[in-house]
Amino acid sequence: MMEVQLSSLDISEVLRYMGCPAHQADQALVETVTTCAQALVKTARPRWTYRTFSISLEEEGVRLSTGLLLPGQDLRTHLSGCHQVAVFCATLSPQTDSLIRQAESRDMLQALALDCCATAAVEQVCDEIETFLHGEYPGCYFPFRYSPGYGDLPLSLQGPLLALLDAPRKIGLCASATHILTPRKSVTALIGVSHTPVTDAKRSCLSCPAGEHCQYRKAGGHCGSK
Repeated sequence: MMEVQLSSLDISEVLRYMGCPAHQADQALVETVTTCAQALVKTARPRWTYRTFSISLEEEGVRLSTGLLLPGQDLRTHLSGCHQVAVFCATLSPQTDSLIRQAESRDMLQALALDCCATAAVEQVCDEIETFLHGEYPGCYFPFRYSPGYGDLPLSLQGPLLALLDAPRKIGLCASATHILTPRKSVTALIGVSHTPVTDAKRSCLSCPAGEHCQYRKAGGHCGSK
């Protein structure tokens, strides 16, 4: 399985997560974020795992071939036309959480910058994973990745999905009793696989011809948010 490595972060993306567009950031803030990004990249140890399941659409939601029901109408609509779903999880490592906690005790701006760097980093990791998974299914089409907590898909699915992936043993990723992922800078997600084209509103940004020129993506969303 592909190994994911971080070599750098998009500073403008980190600034966006901080609520400060790059063109409004002063030199001191850019330098702080750049230093934090370098520390985050050095500290993070990305790990991930995945499995693919056949699915059936039911009145209550989407059922995996294992029997697990993913309840809710939003995911059911999102995966209409798909015959399979790839379920994956990824984490930046406990060391990343520790780095942020240490900064919180001495410099809150640095802690905020590190937290936003970690958010940008885990999204970058997920983009790499998504690109890899697209390559595993040549000739297929993919709606954008979907995670527990989106729409009416409950966060309570975190634990069952991690169990399906054997994530606690394989990559040390667990969910608390309140469905919070630990380490915190982690993600679980589902990517539908379809033999037929999906609508623009559902299409993954990574397979869209607009690519990095898309104005919706630059604004932090996708065309489904129009």
